[in-house]
Amino acid sequence: MAAAAELRLLEKSLGLKPGNKYSAQGDRQIPVLQTNNGPSLMGLSTIATHLVKQASKEHLLGSTAEEKAMVQQWLEFRVTRVDGHSSKEDTQTLLKDLNSYLEDKVYLAGHNITLADILLYYGLHRFIVTLS
Repeated sequence: MAAAAELRLLEKSLGLKPGNKYSAQGDRQIPVLQTNNGPSLMGLSTIATHLVKQASKEHLLGSTAEEKAMVQQWLEFRVTRVDGHSSKEDTQTLLKDLNSYLEDKVYLAGHNITLADILLYYGLHRFIVTLS
């Protein structure tokens, strides 16, 4: 799923009106959001965090300082490990590591769903579809 499609799904799940203009930049197709009020925003995590704040759903960014740091950690994991995978072996290792981490947890950061859970779901969706 392309980043622009993921961001549109995120907008919808946050209850935001559609209409943001997304594009992609560079070989890695880094998402860009053209804002009306200032400079463009670049990067999946940056744009997603902006959308969460725009929707006044900051609880999705974590409740405590530790949860907020964990959400950021998992957003970085999404961009570097999930989007940066290079082989089927990498994908299997990634899924195995994630499965081990989640063995005794329901959510990635804390006890409630966060932006990290949502974006990791979107990012892993393409792997799960190809495995089935």
